[in-house]
Amino acid sequence: MAPMTRNRADENGDPNQLMVGYYKQRATFGLIITEGTAPEHVGKAYPHIPGIYTEGHVAGWKNIADAVHAAGGHIYMQLMHSGRISHSHITGIHPVAPSAVKPEGELFTGKGMEPFEVPIEMSDAQLESTKQAFVSASLAAIEAGCDGVELHAANGYLLHQFLAENSNQRSDKYGGTSENRARYVLEVTDAVTEAIGSERVGIRISPNGKFNDIQEVEVEKNYQYLLSQLNTRGLAYLHVADQIGFDGISLARELFQGTLIANSGYADKNKVETATRVIAEKRADLFSFGRLALANPDLPARLAAAASLNEADSKTFYSGGSLGYDDYPALS
Repeated sequence: MAPMTRNRADENGDPNQLMVGYYKQRATFGLIITEGTAPEHVGKAYPHIPGIYTEGHVAGWKNIADAVHAAGGHIYMQLMHSGRISHSHITGIHPVAPSAVKPEGELFTGKGMEPFEVPIEMSDAQLESTKQAFVSASLAAIEAGCDGVELHAANGYLLHQFLAENSNQRSDKYGGTSENRARYVLEVTDAVTEAIGSERVGIRISPNGKFNDIQEVEVEKNYQYLLSQLNTRGLAYLHVADQIGFDGISLARELFQGTLIANSGYADKNKVETATRVIAEKRADLFSFGRLALANPDLPARLAAAASLNEADSKTFYSGGSLGYDDYPALS
């Protein structure tokens, strides 16, 4: 089950009983990767997304992890620091990012759609404190009973912002070259693996992704370097979200020798066929489903039985409440 933002947490980011039921329903997936979860308050991207930086967050996630495990499942928590994809009207804090570059577009702040703000360029002290926030969040996720964590370095959020030329315009050791732009991602990865063990750490990337106003120029060069470095870390897995115009899955298979999870991205309308082909061709070890997992809590059983699939209702993806969340029917 791929990570999917659903905006069902309490206002303060506490996971609730509604979320317990949602994740428990999907415990037959080989692995659940949770929705993006903020490792610190300034990294909260949207209203009603969960956090993992308070005791209440840990208690709420423990209820979820216990329910998933009791039903026979496994669960990794995706740690998603939003960077510049946030707003002071959401957090009460000005967003931070690699560089003071405002993303194009708007986001929902709880008060309606508002333009993004120009973020504050992270100082050395902020880089260190944010790295430690990832470490603390990873330890908290394990304390809550999760089997591991996934570092979100995709889809235009903070770690991806360091990789992309348009969002990272630094002139210090974190900017300019492929090696420098990858440096912070690798530093965070190393700090987290040291804290909880590399066998409990995965990472997600989306080479050539455009989401959240990301523009990557030297895509192949940048990710050849990043993947060659990640390959030496002994990670639990690498999760690649394929993007239009670049075959990230094949590049990852060539350069990363560990477990590879493939995701064919938002544009693929034939996910089951793609998954069957990718696994048969040994281009990946596992395949993650997003919207099909959202709409089919028993997707593994449906695929095994070649049964019909529920269609996801996009109007309820982020609407709150049970409708379109925990009310999709399972096979009778």
